[in-house]
Amino acid sequence: MKTKKIPMRMCTGCGEMFDKRTLVRVVKSKDGEISLDLTGKKAGRGAYVCKNIECLKKARKKKAFERAFDVQIDSSVYDKMEEEINNAE
Repeated sequence: MKTKKIPMRMCTGCGEMFDKRTLVRVVKSKDGEISLDLTGKKAGRGAYVCKNIECLKKARKKKAFERAFDVQIDSSVYDKMEEEINNAE
């Protein structure tokens, strides 16, 4: 029997590779809106971060999402993402 390949993604905060299902997806929609995708099914360009506030803070400091999506991200969007990750845990 053939085993299923587990998709791996890199956390934009710490840079480590993890199973895709253990990470939180951040999505840029077609109209340029940045949001968290806790289901992993939203349409748009995605980047991944650990379900850890420290990794989100590292990604914010490195401006990793801004480079991944090629847009300027307002600090209120990061604050909202931190709040959503805290509520999801």
